[in-house]
Amino acid sequence: MGYSFGAEDVTFLGGAAGIAALAEVDGLELTTTTHLRDLEWVRRAHGDRAAALVETVRLRRRAATKLSDAGAWLFTDDALQQATPTLVARHRAARLADRAVHDVTCSIGAELAELARACPAVIGSDLDDVRLSMAAHNLAGARNVVLAKADALVSCSVGTVVIADPARRADGRRTHDPAKLQPPLPDLLAAYPGRDLAVKCAPGLDFDRLDWSGEVEVVSLDGAVREACLWSPGLAETGTRRATVLDSHGESWTLTDAEPDEIPEQDPGEWIIDPDGAVVRAGLVRHYAAKHGLWQLDPRIAYLTGDQVPDGVRGFRIIDRLDYREKSLRTELRKRECGPLEILVRGVDVDPDLLRRRLKPSGSQPYTLVITRIGRTAAAFLCTAHRARQARASPTPRA
Repeated sequence: MGYSFGAEDVTFLGGAAGIAALAEVDGLELTTTTHLRDLEWVRRAHGDRAAALVETVRLRRRAATKLSDAGAWLFTDDALQQATPTLVARHRAARLADRAVHDVTCSIGAELAELARACPAVIGSDLDDVRLSMAAHNLAGARNVVLAKADALVSCSVGTVVIADPARRADGRRTHDPAKLQPPLPDLLAAYPGRDLAVKCAPGLDFDRLDWSGEVEVVSLDGAVREACLWSPGLAETGTRRATVLDSHGESWTLTDAEPDEIPEQDPGEWIIDPDGAVVRAGLVRHYAAKHGLWQLDPRIAYLTGDQVPDGVRGFRIIDRLDYREKSLRTELRKRECGPLEILVRGVDVDPDLLRRRLKPSGSQPYTLVITRIGRTAAAFLCTAHRARQARASPTPRA
């Protein structure tokens, strides 16, 4: 659950004494092994401020892989978990460049920091006093940001694009039900009729439960699907579904359902390609295949195949197609001196870790085993993994 910060904690941590104390605590290891020793030292040095200091240093260390330029920020555990990664927030801010925006669930300000760089005027509001105080600390240098305490379900600005990020937990558990978000998504949409609206959601949300006429954008970062964003019709650009694939090194691209999706039905080619999760979640597998001269192994499965691999993508060169029976797989892998074995599965009820233990690979040659369903039959493809060289840098799309 993490430490429960109060207003006094925020005041102390943001002041000169707190900043100095945090610098001292940051010099400690704060690992599982040193926990008791470190905590005892902090308690002796800083008394009842110890828990707030230790928790802040731990959260800052966790935030370093998610947020840029947040080394001196204040967080709560829940707020950091839900905070938008910097590159994802930067992508959204780029779509809203030159617009006035109002983040009605601003929390500790992760989204606001990027909006402030791209937009002329930014409002952040929340009902949590502690998070608002943390946001004020975190955004102290942003002169175009105004913070206010306000209910996300009560409109309190005009002429702004409304941004919202409903909490995805209900009764302590992650939920994919739009009505169980906080605030509930249907209520949030109803609170801003006719407004330009962007709502960040979990990528696993059941969008079929919504009467949504705008765009659904699914975003991944460095291969991991991070979120879906609902863009109202006034903010949508092309199509109703979009996949955006972001990369920390700048090799980013986007795909929409306005692009062609005609692909051939053929036998497997030389390669198998597992599309980025954003493409799969956005329902754009056929569009991605058409763009890159690929086709599907099976029309109901997201694995693609073809005779070449898209630039920068990891592909699996097919060595052989094997019977999907454990005994014959074990025999074939032993014959090929298989050692490190990656197992990828779609459309078949298989636990890769359990299957790997039963196959007992003990050689030295690395392979990838792709298990899927073609028609009504389970199929196994023995492959070697390769990553196609990126031909040239692609600019990050403004989308």
